[in-house]
Amino acid sequence: MAGRIIVCHHCDAVYRQVPIAAGQKARCLRCGTVLYRGQRLGPSQMLALVLAALITFVIANAFPIVELSIQGARSHATLFGSVTALWRGGRQLVAVMVGATTLLAPMVDLSLMLLLLLSASSARHRHHFAYLLRLVRTMRPWGMIEIFMLGVLVSLVKLSHLASVVPGIALWAFCALTLLLAFVVSWDPEEMPEAANEKDEAPGGVEPVRTAAQLGLVACHHCGEVSAATNAERCPRCAAPLHSRHPASLSHTWAFLIAAALLYLPANILPVMETSSLFGESHDTIMSGIVYFWHSGSQGLAALIFTVSILVPMLKLGVLSFLAISVQFRLVHGARQRTTLFRWLEAIGRWSMLDIFVVALMVGLVRFRSLAVIEAGPGAAAFGAVVVLTMLAARSFDPRLIWDNIEDPDVG
Repeated sequence: MAGRIIVCHHCDAVYRQVPIAAGQKARCLRCGTVLYRGQRLGPSQMLALVLAALITFVIANAFPIVELSIQGARSHATLFGSVTALWRGGRQLVAVMVGATTLLAPMVDLSLMLLLLLSASSARHRHHFAYLLRLVRTMRPWGMIEIFMLGVLVSLVKLSHLASVVPGIALWAFCALTLLLAFVVSWDPEEMPEAANEKDEAPGGVEPVRTAAQLGLVACHHCGEVSAATNAERCPRCAAPLHSRHPASLSHTWAFLIAAALLYLPANILPVMETSSLFGESHDTIMSGIVYFWHSGSQGLAALIFTVSILVPMLKLGVLSFLAISVQFRLVHGARQRTTLFRWLEAIGRWSMLDIFVVALMVGLVRFRSLAVIEAGPGAAAFGAVVVLTMLAARSFDPRLIWDNIEDPDVG
């Protein structure tokens, strides 16, 4: 029996799915994008991992992440406590960004995955499968537990020079949660038997270099359903709007890029963290934090923060602008390389939130009243907005536009 039809979301090439071994990847011959993976774990095994991740998530948020001791005074921080401290300190925007990416998105993602697996195993609720899959696809890019975990480690290195640091139960729970989420996120629920659409039939003679637009087809970005472009405004499986190309992709991309560029300068000039102590007040920018780590002997961390907080946002602004311009001027050559650049941006752009998570934990932890108190500065809100806006710009950009100017499908 022929495999179901798959459309590459990055270049619009059409394929028939073929079985592959566990751990293998099927890549698009045209642009190199991974189309699907051979699953190592079955639905029952994944159900156990999701349940374990949910339990670990509760533990990680019920106990302190770390305890700090300075001159006999003690303070501890939880993730929710850090978000609350940001809110009470007048940095509501930063609090919302941290809470949404470390509390809301992971909790919703795991809960939806649980419902997805349970609905797939129940004939009564199997019709909900596609809708849950759509929600999972929407929420998943915004969950950033692994980045928060790295932020915790950066904070511990910085605080170890100032006070006695005792790891809490939640720290180990977050370590375990990061590992569990790595398995959960790498597992593609679309490859479950319930996700396969037995009605998928492509016109005879479909070749890998033919595109969905050429064949009069359109693919849902949420559940993978392939429909005829002429008679489908919404996906027949999950009801998501269907578009051959994202409407107003370039104008939306430019709007987000311009807004992010306007905030990039204040994000790096204004202080992201303000410290009040017995020795006075200090205002730390992103660059001053990098200099601190460098001079304190943590050159590796300094290089890491410089890369994700300075270099990556700047590269995202430059590369996305280049991609948008290349589409507007109908550049033909280097389509595969430009698509690779876009995939790279999608993969690393979210890691720029590292500095925001470091600030959040420091604000929640260092609250010693008259001894020392740390608050988030105005630069934190500006920098967080830059990260979110560049992520929205990348999600607005339709990489299939790169290939639309190429008449010969084999060129790229």
